[in-house]
Amino acid sequence: MTQVAAWIGQLQGLKRAAFTVFLGALSALAFAPVHAWPVLFVTFGGLVWLLDGCHARGPQWPIRLQYAALTGFWFGFGYFLAGFYWMAEAFLVEPWRHAWLIPFVMTAMPAGMALFFAAACALAIAMWRPGAGRVFALAIALGLADYARGHVLTGLPWNLIGYGLLPEGPLMQLAALLGVYALSIVAVLLFAAPGASLSAGQAPSKGATALAALLLVALGLGFVWGDRRLAAAVDTPTDVRLRIVQANIDQANKWQTENSAEIFADYLDLTRRPGIDEVNLVIWPETAVPFLLADAPDALTAIGDALPQDTSLLVGSARLGNERSAGGRLNRRRIFNSLLVIDDGGAVIGGYDKIHLVPFGEYLPFQDFLESLGFMQMTGIRGGFTEGTGPRLLPIPGAPPASPLICFEIIFPDDVTDKMKRPGWLINVTNDAWFGASAGPFQHFHQAQVRAVEQGLPVIRAANTGISAVIDGYGRVLARIGLGERGFVDAYLPKVGPRTPFVELGFILEIFALVFAILGWLVCRRCERVRT
Repeated sequence: MTQVAAWIGQLQGLKRAAFTVFLGALSALAFAPVHAWPVLFVTFGGLVWLLDGCHARGPQWPIRLQYAALTGFWFGFGYFLAGFYWMAEAFLVEPWRHAWLIPFVMTAMPAGMALFFAAACALAIAMWRPGAGRVFALAIALGLADYARGHVLTGLPWNLIGYGLLPEGPLMQLAALLGVYALSIVAVLLFAAPGASLSAGQAPSKGATALAALLLVALGLGFVWGDRRLAAAVDTPTDVRLRIVQANIDQANKWQTENSAEIFADYLDLTRRPGIDEVNLVIWPETAVPFLLADAPDALTAIGDALPQDTSLLVGSARLGNERSAGGRLNRRRIFNSLLVIDDGGAVIGGYDKIHLVPFGEYLPFQDFLESLGFMQMTGIRGGFTEGTGPRLLPIPGAPPASPLICFEIIFPDDVTDKMKRPGWLINVTNDAWFGASAGPFQHFHQAQVRAVEQGLPVIRAANTGISAVIDGYGRVLARIGLGERGFVDAYLPKVGPRTPFVELGFILEIFALVFAILGWLVCRRCERVRT
């Protein structure tokens, strides 16, 4: 293995770039739907050896930093290219408008996200120390990179490294202890330490070997703890009965005007199916129908007729809002991506407007300027969607207040609930039909499961084409409609789980994980000075 480490560290030019991209792309197998997380031992071990090669370039810091940044960039490019390949599916929904953009988007997007890894590897090489010290350096740098990409600009915390430690089952329970950002630091320590125990041309590092053994034991203990946590979990539903409707509408046909009546009728048909008299709350997915539902009185009347007494509907729909002057004059019309609450009389009695909008999907940066050049976001709505505001607690008749999350809002670990008011559940309506049968919907669903475990809250998920599900506060799927299936599922809303350490401490745990890694690095540095 030391010969392999030496060979990898000495790679140069195109061979080095291609091999590094390959390692990054291979890392994507750790995430849904494959969950082959042991592959990260190979890829992060290889990254350590590549950075060893950067450190051996010579004493000149500019040269080391340059090589390390390039190494991080190529690793990140492969990581995000393989992890985000499914985004290309969205450009094939209307290929005559968007297919030509695929080569540009699928290089620019991974390249932009890879800059976080480039900065991280440059920081890591600046802190590089022999033995276990370099493991802590890499964990600090990549942990900060994961946190940054979840918060810089609008943030995109998709496929955080920590998710590699959280396959479904006992290990997923670790999210309740630390949260996924802190687990990104732990994951890098765990997966990089075995590779760091071997150095080209040097004796095996006792410190890195000890760290690897300690972390592997900790992982085993975490599995045992998670297994016992699941075994002790009590399956106690509330008396709120839900019906999730998944009509499986093809995105390419959804917004054709002639299909509107048929799509709406399909949702009504699935809503009225036997058992509806026992249901308290019906849930349709994001932008379920291709028209402004709140401004369609006939459709609202039909919904009221379809709902039994004391039954409500939660439905995703675009919503038109008018911005008026103090004198009542109409200044501007705005459109929101909303979640509406409709009662059994067909009246809209509440709602929520999406806060985290998807760049280039729901709006364009410099919207007016880019529209003047002929560009348009994926939804094709002139002017784009407008972001909503809080509060995040949504009152619902006959059910506990919920924290509403539209589409990818559920991937933001620190921003799924109102910090001052704990909800009774998380409601996530989404439309993953843009991404076909790719890995995207599975990754999205897995992140919803992790949010349930972090928060100790049930997640009710309604998707246009799947995956729709009832998830309890331990991440267990109690009811499900698969990807590409049409139908409905009835289930009781699970009760709120216990408040998790992540809920109680949140950001403090993320800081603790970072401080732990910094202290580990300082200890290694001091030990190195003592030896010399």
